[in-house]
Amino acid sequence: MNSDSEDILIPGSQDDEENLLYEHIRVQADKGQSPLRVDKFLYLHLADTSRNRIQKAADAGFIRVNDRQVKSNYKVKPLDTVTVWLDHPPFDTTIEAEDIPLDIVYEDSELLIVNKAAGMVVHPGCGNFSGTLVNAIAWHLKDDPDFNINNPEVGLVHRIDKDTSGLLVIAKTANAKTRLGLQFFNKTTSRRYNALIWGDPGKNEGRIEGNIGRDPRNRLRMAVFPPDSETGKPAVTHWSIMRRYRHTTLVECRLETGRTHQIRAHMASIGHPLFNDERYGGEQILRGTTDNSYRLFIRKCFDTCPRQALHARTLGFTHPHTDKWMDFTSPLPQDMQQLVDLWEEYSHQE
Repeated sequence: MNSDSEDILIPGSQDDEENLLYEHIRVQADKGQSPLRVDKFLYLHLADTSRNRIQKAADAGFIRVNDRQVKSNYKVKPLDTVTVWLDHPPFDTTIEAEDIPLDIVYEDSELLIVNKAAGMVVHPGCGNFSGTLVNAIAWHLKDDPDFNINNPEVGLVHRIDKDTSGLLVIAKTANAKTRLGLQFFNKTTSRRYNALIWGDPGKNEGRIEGNIGRDPRNRLRMAVFPPDSETGKPAVTHWSIMRRYRHTTLVECRLETGRTHQIRAHMASIGHPLFNDERYGGEQILRGTTDNSYRLFIRKCFDTCPRQALHARTLGFTHPHTDKWMDFTSPLPQDMQQLVDLWEEYSHQE
């Protein structure tokens, strides 16, 4: 599947006040494309686009297939070229300060280290315009005259998923963001995660290399593609065994790159998805027995840690002002620690 996009003017509009920018997107179906409604096809292939936006485009006559206008019930066929104009809905992107508690691990005049709780979205986005980590940071630094959360030259240097817990660094100055950003780009930072995975990889350590890109069959997932392919972005994850249990394993993952869902997609690609990772199949019983007592035990585990079992445990980098190396460690949060304890106890049962 190939796609491209650009901003263009509303097709056919003559009124300057109505001649707002639209996003023009072109998607070509694969050779093996099975018949699928064009609105569903676009929803599956366009990240961060709602069904409502697509339906509005269809109703306005802004969906074409092979240069012919079609309705939303048109069935896409192999090698069809689908073109859509999507409106840019007005939205105030100003980030407001909100009084939300933060677990601050370290702070100085240049940076801030935060231990993010699972369930907190890092940055405002589609469906999450408040209650995020960035809103909380804005409140924490509201009295700092030199910090403006809406200035892209400061703020978040990297991100972790909503349901992943752990350490993040925030730059309070432009110099700090530039120098920290270069360290992440040049792979000179140190980041280690703890994850509970289904099964036992067998070896004590390993390396996963595979490009990370949007899954063409599920817009909410990332997929792993061959390293020599032109699809996705290069990604490398190193893993090592910390503790083996019956049917699950606690591993440490070290990142060379920082792609979206990297650990989750990479571990799933080798047959060991993260425990209770709904998006990558880890919310099912993938190892163990079929008896009722085991199913009840797994249900208890899922309830104890109702998210993917992934924690950004360590973070290391060179301080952007002092040039001294800094290391930070965050212990497993309560839900993951209780989950590990359950598996420890279960593994010692006769």
